[in-house]
Amino acid sequence: MIDSHIHLYQYDNIEKRIDRWKKEGIEKVVAVSNDLKSSYETLKLKQQYPDFIIAGVGYHPEQLPIKSSEIIEFKNLIKSERKLISFIGEVGLPYYHLDKLTDDEQRLHIEQFSYWVDIAKEEKLPLAIHAVHSQAEQALTILKQLPEVQAHFHWLKAPEQVVKRIVAAGHFISVTPEICYRERDQKLAKMVPITQLLIETDGPWSYNGPFEGTETTPLLLNDILNKLKEIKGGPFSQIVQQTVSNTKKIYR
Repeated sequence: MIDSHIHLYQYDNIEKRIDRWKKEGIEKVVAVSNDLKSSYETLKLKQQYPDFIIAGVGYHPEQLPIKSSEIIEFKNLIKSERKLISFIGEVGLPYYHLDKLTDDEQRLHIEQFSYWVDIAKEEKLPLAIHAVHSQAEQALTILKQLPEVQAHFHWLKAPEQVVKRIVAAGHFISVTPEICYRERDQKLAKMVPITQLLIETDGPWSYNGPFEGTETTPLLLNDILNKLKEIKGGPFSQIVQQTVSNTKKIYR
């Protein structure tokens, strides 16, 4: 199993955790970053566990737009550490704090997302994207300008027609443990072909339903896979194999 989206740098006792996760069937994790500091931390972890971690650098969009000086540092970091970096992420467009952003800040977020897409094209890297609800369509519109750039829409929440357009464009979509108790996520899983579906925890983000009070780790992937088996049908092993193959395909 591969966790296709986790904030690994936020966990403690990494060595013990990784040992346990491996014993429980976790082959790899896709480790995203939220800013420059966490990008450096993620790359340090990648150096320590090169075969277990698929590392990305990026700037989470649910923040104020990134400073121009940091953009330059990001670009230099990507070029200097290109061998360690498998993708750009987590990047995207803000949604949850749109009402707190000025028009200029919203416009700047769009410009900066376009910048990340340009970098992804230049470096031949995929994108791990945070773009939900109304922002998913906006992100897809920007991506369509550079169709050679492949993206993973993590924990997607979007209208059915937008989901279909994302799928038609060849991008990947992931589901989280919410699929076990939310109808919205179950409907999403039904819409996405198994060949474009990924599984993630977004750990250490915590969940409700049957996972309330449970620490979020890649071990929850088993619960996601069991629900996908119910939704998609077919042997459990086949769903595991396909989601692993999908993750390796986009993140190389």
